Amino acid sequence: MIKDVLLVGVGSFVGGSLRMLISKYVQLAIAGAFPLGTMVVNVLGCFLIGIFSSLPNSNGGVSPAVRLLLTTGFCGGFTTFSTFMNENATLLKGGDGFMLSSLYIIASLAFGFIALLAGRHLVMSFQ
Repeated sequence: MIKDVLLVGVGSFVGGSLRMLISKYVQLAIAGAFPLGTMVVNVLGCFLIGIFSSLPNSNGGVSPAVRLLLTTGFCGGFTTFSTFMNENATLLKGGDGFMLSSLYIIASLAFGFIALLAGRHLVMSFQ
């Protein structure tokens, strides 16, 4: 368990650091109010987790430890959006996949936005 935590921590550090660098670079290179840097990181993270989660396990493939480092660690630190999209792709595989995936997307966006507004309101109420 400690090894897994360390793998995720190292991957998260590298992923989070790259997220900041890439996002800031893109945002500075292309001026404007639209958060293009964040969008580029999110899309790139989705592409990368698609690759990492599809790598074979057996016959010289990726070990579970390396997969954990790359997906939960690196991609999780790079962007949780990639994990969110990967989970939706996994939900689509089941019998009720489209319904569950749609529910997950809508509920995550709606409750996430409501939680963000509630957090902001809470802070503002103490100022």
